[in-house]
Amino acid sequence: MKTYLVGGALRDRLLGLPVSDRDWLVVGATPEEMTARGYLPVGRDFPVFLHPKTREEHALARTERKSAPGYRGFTIYASPDVTIEEDLARRDLTINAIALPSELADAAVTDAAALVDPFHGQRDLQDKVLRHVTDAFREDPVRILRVARFAARFHDFSVAPETMALMRGMVEAGEVDALVPERVWQELARGLMETMPSRMFAVLQECGAMQRLLPEIEARADRLQSIDRAARRLAPLPVRFSCLTWGIGPSVPGVCDRLRAPTDERDLAVVFEREGQAIGASAALCAADIVALLERCDAIRKPARFAQLLLACECCGVGDAAAAGKRLEAALSAVQAVATDAIARHAQLAGEAGPRIGDAIRRARIAAVAQALA
Repeated sequence: MKTYLVGGALRDRLLGLPVSDRDWLVVGATPEEMTARGYLPVGRDFPVFLHPKTREEHALARTERKSAPGYRGFTIYASPDVTIEEDLARRDLTINAIALPSELADAAVTDAAALVDPFHGQRDLQDKVLRHVTDAFREDPVRILRVARFAARFHDFSVAPETMALMRGMVEAGEVDALVPERVWQELARGLMETMPSRMFAVLQECGAMQRLLPEIEARADRLQSIDRAARRLAPLPVRFSCLTWGIGPSVPGVCDRLRAPTDERDLAVVFEREGQAIGASAALCAADIVALLERCDAIRKPARFAQLLLACECCGVGDAAAAGKRLEAALSAVQAVATDAIARHAQLAGEAGPRIGDAIRRARIAAVAQALA
């Protein structure tokens, strides 16, 4: 039994980046041996165990054979006779197909000679290239999304021409069409949260996957710049997703439904598409129209989401978004300061009810906004 540090932890360490979670590969062991040593089995599709003390994941060396279309269509073979080189060969990119013996994992400096690197991942790290390991790459369409996501994270890396050609072939063969929405959303969301998310969509556009996965969205320069602007502002995922879908009109709800986007992302994208232009042009609105805009955006009940909406407008350069945002924030503060309970009680004492109470509250809000913006 021999253990190796593998995957992203080793890659990031070699790049001099912070390392959080570490993944380990175990060669020459059986599930029974792992359990006997106190490891806790947690793997559902293949043998993965938690270390009895550190709780870090340890996976048994395995190989994979394509048995059906899509990213789930694999037969897994895990056995003590699977070598470290065979396990590394099933990985996606050469920069992720490097291993370091566990006894050297805590050393201050990594000895390049001690690395198991049969596919020259160190060279590709130095040359800043994203390159597939073997032609087995074509068997898993999720890898197209992963390459695009890595391009967003390591934005100064290029995709090897042969890897791009392989990805195009996979798209043309219909492999991308077998991806389930949840898996697509997972990778898109992670890519949107990288340092330069535009690179993800540029890569997907170049290989043809964008046209299959998001046919409503064209990876135009202005759209990509908006997403990157949101990334530089450290915007949350709903804002970045809204920048991606901005400008596609009535197609937004359909895109969200197809991707099964979570509620927060879906709601902001839909409201932004519907009200973004009105927010950008709100400098010309009177107090009554501003109150109506705040009500349509549900800003009074959901001020945090409204703040994200204003940020999305800024990132996408909608009208004079910065000035509009300050004016609308002042208006919202004025509206929130209106004592609606007191107005309602006063109206009830006067014998008014229902819509007339609502009208009284709205008049008070309009007056408050007019005073705040005077």
